Amino acid sequence: MKSVDEYLRDAEKAHGHLCAGQVLGVRLAMLGLQKLGIDDPHGKDRKRLVTFVEIDRCATDAVGVVTGCRLGKRALKFRDWGKVAATFVDVTNGKAIRIAAKESSKALAHRIHPEIASKNEQQMLAYREMSDDDLFATQWVKVELPPEEFPGYKGERITCTACGEGINFRREVRREGKILCRSCAGESYYQPL
Repeated sequence: MKSVDEYLRDAEKAHGHLCAGQVLGVRLAMLGLQKLGIDDPHGKDRKRLVTFVEIDRCATDAVGVVTGCRLGKRALKFRDWGKVAATFVDVTNGKAIRIAAKESSKALAHRIHPEIASKNEQQMLAYREMSDDDLFATQWVKVELPPEEFPGYKGERITCTACGEGINFRREVRREGKILCRSCAGESYYQPL
């Protein structure tokens, strides 16, 4: 695995800037990999990991940089819970750990570096220095991953009987004998004009 500083450079490049969220994301992902014994996520271990992230902010980009997990590879899963947290699943043995940033780390960052006026700069420096125990809460968990959630899954593609669009990965809704996409079933995030 790379060093924190190497990952932070990579994260800054991928995200476009460096901030406290990026530092948290790098540290969080490194801890998850370490706890699972995954030391080469971009090489020999690249197919061992599925990661669930719980926020769509800076930390998530950093988690992707460290783990190599990507949405397009079906190895990064997004759950919109608004938390700086991620669950790392080793698909070879089913071990999983959820790691969440402690809210108390913000106040601790202020106590560690009161001489720094900028809250972001204060947190960026303190989050590099703090122990994992001061930054994160960890919990071993169980995550059920059906076959269609695994990276590389090749499943049946079926067609929505209402709109005619293709549906992958068993994301259809079956209602009254019809096969519907989630949008036609009423779960749409958009409204046709």
